[in-house]
Amino acid sequence: MSSEQSTTAERGRRKVRTGVVVSDKMDKTVLIRIDRQVRHRVYGKIVKRSSKLAAHDETNDAHVGDTVRVVETRPLSKSKRWRVVEIVERAK
Repeated sequence: MSSEQSTTAERGRRKVRTGVVVSDKMDKTVLIRIDRQVRHRVYGKIVKRSSKLAAHDETNDAHVGDTVRVVETRPLSKSKRWRVVEIVERAK
């Protein structure tokens, strides 16, 4: 096993999420809404849940409405623990 593979194994797999940019007003930071569907414990109905993540966008390339892929990274600030990897789809 090479050193590159061993460091990845030690560090573990980084979480990857896909979401929609809801705010791009900050410098090099975007706020992303992650939507998911879960089954209600008691009633069994599918309900929508969402959470917001602050993600680092080095080039200020993502804008409101864009669908982006983010990956977990080291803490970059008090609230930023994610980094924008790619813009999956631009807003229309």
